[in-house]
Amino acid sequence: MKKIFKILGVVLLIGIIALTVLYFSNNEKLPKGKEGPEADALATKMLNALNYDAYKNTRFLEWSFRGKHFYKWDKKENIVEVSWDNNKVILNTKLPEQSKVFVDDKQIDDSELLKKATDYFNNDSFWLIAPYKVFENGIKRQKLKYKGKDALLITYTSGGSTPGDSYLWILDDLGKPISYKMWVSIIPTGGMEATWNDWVTTTSGAKLPTKHELSIGVLDMGDVKGYN
Repeated sequence: MKKIFKILGVVLLIGIIALTVLYFSNNEKLPKGKEGPEADALATKMLNALNYDAYKNTRFLEWSFRGKHFYKWDKKENIVEVSWDNNKVILNTKLPEQSKVFVDDKQIDDSELLKKATDYFNNDSFWLIAPYKVFENGIKRQKLKYKGKDALLITYTSGGSTPGDSYLWILDDLGKPISYKMWVSIIPTGGMEATWNDWVTTTSGAKLPTKHELSIGVLDMGDVKGYN
């Protein structure tokens, strides 16, 4: 018995060492760039590459997240239908107190489910429309060089579910996003990269991603739609 515990202890120690090495070998420090007109110009270039006007004028967006959360968003009315499992929330993003919660199609009063729907929407919509948010309030924009090319560092100083998160947008020569590197509270290692190169042009003309590839797997955005 003592021998078994000794072996388990050695295995556990090796696992801890391996995880420690993995953490420090993959953990990147948050880079620093320069704020000001040049950073704003690069952000504008990215928006132009994605046809921001088409996105801005799109009324309805539909998508899912990893096949688990499903969305239909009326941007004009600030209403999102969020559904998962046997739950559905009609989320009013401007007036949350007017939101409605349903379980098995029966309306109930449940603040926890409402908060969960809000958190799901904040996270899952970010993976859909993050590039279009670069000029919203509470965002710091910095321009820097990454592998010899201009890159855009975005830091969310307020708002959303996780203020303080930062994203380094890697762009092609036209300014269209290829990927971003993340320094976020929910991921322990800084600099994890996610692709932004599987785009679809919706019927409204808005360009939206259909999936993201990460080292830990693929985030499928489902049947992405944008229309009026």
